[in-house]
Parts: sequence; structure tokens; C-alpha cells
Amino acid sequence: MKTNWLKFAVALFSVIFILAACGGDKADNASKPSDGEKEPGTNEETTKYKIGVTQIVEHPSLNAAFDGFKKAIEDAGLDVEYDIQNAQNDNSANTTIANNLVSTGVDLIFANSTPSAQAAASATQEIPIIFTSVTDAVSAELVASHENPGGNVTGTIDNHPDAIPNTMKFLQEIGAKNVGMVFNAGEQNSRAQVDAVKELLKDMDMKVVEAPVATSADVKQAAESLVGRVDAFYIITDNTVVSALESVISVANDNKLPMMVGEFDSVKRGGLAAYGFEYYDIGYEAGQMAIKVLKGESEPATLPVQIPQNLKLIINKDTADSIGLTIKDEWKAEFSE
Repeated sequence: MKTNWLKFAVALFSVIFILAACGGDKADNASKPSDGEKEPGTNEETTKYKIGVTQIVEHPSLNAAFDGFKKAIEDAGLDVEYDIQNAQNDNSANTTIANNLVSTGVDLIFANSTPSAQAAASATQEIPIIFTSVTDAVSAELVASHENPGGNVTGTIDNHPDAIPNTMKFLQEIGAKNVGMVFNAGEQNSRAQVDAVKELLKDMDMKVVEAPVATSADVKQAAESLVGRVDAFYIITDNTVVSALESVISVANDNKLPMMVGEFDSVKRGGLAAYGFEYYDIGYEAGQMAIKVLKGESEPATLPVQIPQNLKLIINKDTADSIGLTIKDEWKAEFSE
């Protein structure tokens, strides 16, 4: 009897053990997704990116471009950590920043200005570089061509092909013959613009009077040196001069000289007028290019450089009134806020 009971107990235990094992297998299988299914609570867009930011100097246009870049990244829903560096217009610091960003192994470099992009391009041929606020990317040796950049660098430029011709026609219409240009001759971006103006004026019975500077501290004296020699100023998108723009504005307004500028932020600060675009917009467009690169949808080598969109004339009415300039309806100008 005891032997039969023992056999029954062993058989019952075996059945229970087998059922438990089968149930465990079912539970394990139920907790694992089948092929093609994602784990519960996971998200394919959880990659965190690190973007190094290098900017040559603080001024409103470059800051607006960076704001636009960040907004594009935010709108795309990317998880990004920024390493933000500003050279404060110091070329040695600019080079150090580029090297540091490369050494930290960022996923992408956002270079905001021509000097920033050049330093970054010299520091790496591996990490993707997206630039903005660059005037002539080919002359700056950042890309082989706008259509086919050909390397690890591309971005958006701040030079609309009609901006300088329209500006010179405007100055010619208001009677200017001699155009004063204060600029940093050490900035390739600036030299390219001055040369473009000089070439254009050969056929317009006008000429450029140059006043080169090395630092922002030189700007006011350079502007004053042009008084009596010029009929108008044209301040291009030169980082050194724009960072000290109020110095030129005071000289121009005190002497009733019209001062055309290269971008809208300088109009808001007191420049007379500009044919331009919003730097926020070219920053946003650069951000959209960065998104494509980070997601692996494009490579800088085959992503064409973009030019600004929506060129328009903006006039500072207060400045126009202060120098006695009558605004004509046919200019179809908008007014700065």
C-alpha cells in the first residue's frame, strides 16, 4: 500500500512540474515581441546627438542664425546636447575651439561664420560640418562648389546674388559717387564682398574708398577717416565691424551720410537700409541640413549649399528722417520695427 502511494505521489509531482514548465515557457514567450515587433515602451528615435557649436563673435545676426538652427533641431524632435563655444573675435581661440570640439568627438559641428567654418574644416575631415553666415564658401575653400561640396562641409550662405547689385543701384539713385567701406581685411568673407563691390562699380561711375581695420576698437577711427571723402557708407557682413556697428552709425548720422548695411539686424540698430533676409531663416535652413546628416539621409559631400530666400529692402524710417532722405514709393520698402 505504501509502495502504491509513493508511486502515485511521484507521478503527481512529475505532472505538476511539466505543467509549470510549460506555463513558464508561455509566459516567457508572451513577454517577448515576435519578429518585427518593438519592445513595449521603446522608441526608434531615442538616439542622443552631440553638436559642437563654434561662433566667431557675439552679435545679433549670428545669434539669430543660431536660434534658427536650434529651432529646426527642436522641430525635428531630435535629442541633442550642445557644446557651445564663442571665440570673441580671437582667431587663436577660434582654432583652439575647433580642435577641442573634434577631440571631444561630437557628432556634428555647427560653424557660425566664415572663420569658424574654416577653423573647423582645418581641424577635421571626418566629422560633418554644417555652416551658416558664410559669404563665399568656394573662395573660403570650404566646398568645391555650391552644387557639389565634395567633402565633409556644407551649409547656408549669407550672400544673395542680387544683394550687392541692388544696394549699389540704391546708392547710385540717391546720388552717391564715393562709397566708404570699413572692413576687416583679415576676414576672407569681407575681402570677397569688397572686391565684388569694386568690380561692380567699374561700370557705374562710382568707386569704393576703403578703411580697413584689425579690431573692433579701430572701427570708429576708420569711419571718421572717411568723412569728407565719401557720400555714403556701405557696411557689409563683417563680424569685426558689425560687432562695433554703433561706432559707424554715430559717425554716419552725425554727418548726414546714408549708411547701407548688409543685414536687417544692423538696420534695427540704426543703419539706413539693407537688401537682405533674416539670419534666423538661414540658421533654420542649416538646421534642416544638419538633421538630414545626423539621420544618415544625406552626406555633406552631396548636399548642395543653399542661398538665402526672400530678398527684400528694409528701411529704418527714423534714420531716413534724421539724414533728410525722402522714401520713394517705387522702392517698395518695408520698415524696420
